[in-house]
Amino acid sequence: MLAAVLTDGRLEVRQRPDPEPGPGDVLVVVAGAGVNAADLIQRRGHYPAPPGWPVDVPGLELAGVVSAVGPGADPGLIGRRVCAIVGGGAQATHCVVPSEHLMTVPDSVDLVIAGGFAEAFVTAHDALVAQAGATATDRVLVSGAAGGVGTAAVQIGARLGAHVIAVTRTAQFHDELKQLGAAETVTVDQVATLDPVDVVIELVGAAHLTFALSVLAARARVVVIGVGGGARVEVDLLSVMQRRATITGSTLRARTRDEKALVIGRASADLLEDWSQARLSVPVARVFDLSDIAAAYDYFAESGKFGKVLVRAS
Repeated sequence: MLAAVLTDGRLEVRQRPDPEPGPGDVLVVVAGAGVNAADLIQRRGHYPAPPGWPVDVPGLELAGVVSAVGPGADPGLIGRRVCAIVGGGAQATHCVVPSEHLMTVPDSVDLVIAGGFAEAFVTAHDALVAQAGATATDRVLVSGAAGGVGTAAVQIGARLGAHVIAVTRTAQFHDELKQLGAAETVTVDQVATLDPVDVVIELVGAAHLTFALSVLAARARVVVIGVGGGARVEVDLLSVMQRRATITGSTLRARTRDEKALVIGRASADLLEDWSQARLSVPVARVFDLSDIAAAYDYFAESGKFGKVLVRAS
């Protein structure tokens, strides 16, 4: 197979032996894979892959076709169009995936574009539904709304019936966010003027959270899932106490195999019908070929994008 390989911070496409699926696993011929902030962090020598995943082949999400199964996995999965989150190794032509982590890709969806669905939508669904318990009565504030997880959170929040407020660095993509279901769009410097919000999906970190904490409603829930704008912030604990607010955070990558299966199963049950009916979509900023993986990372690192950066693997 061909794979993007990290060597001393450099990305190169190299030939590697095809991986073999272990017990309960499947082998996926990858059509498309997403590029995420975690990949850039890993390239800088941080956020290593969990045990059991390729240490030098990045990529946390993919879509493709199952070509083989390991012992104990259902042979009926062979030929299935799937997407998945993985602990690493997605930016390659082949990747091993636990069979219980697969999501079915609707026939109507392009497989390369589907490569940007799993990480964004499973992350956003877990944050909004499982952790924040967002409902139709909530005002939901989504920071970094123009990115992959942000656009997913806007869509899921809108499907829940919540009043979604999308926050971006500039007003460049506010029309696009409203088309995805945002009821309001604001820039970061306008957040402090908002009416109180019940849920904050924090994708930026300190650069935004300082403002968001000033507009929390009673019993507000803050879920931190991104810190690209800084990981340290000063918190007024008295205000948190008075509002009886909850601040939590998580990543998917560090969870156990069983924990990921539960998260993916919940997301599949809630989202796949809407995805198949085009009520959910993956906005695409740009698609790169695997041979241009370094350029894909450089483009991802730039500001002013809307949606996912994808890698076409085959």
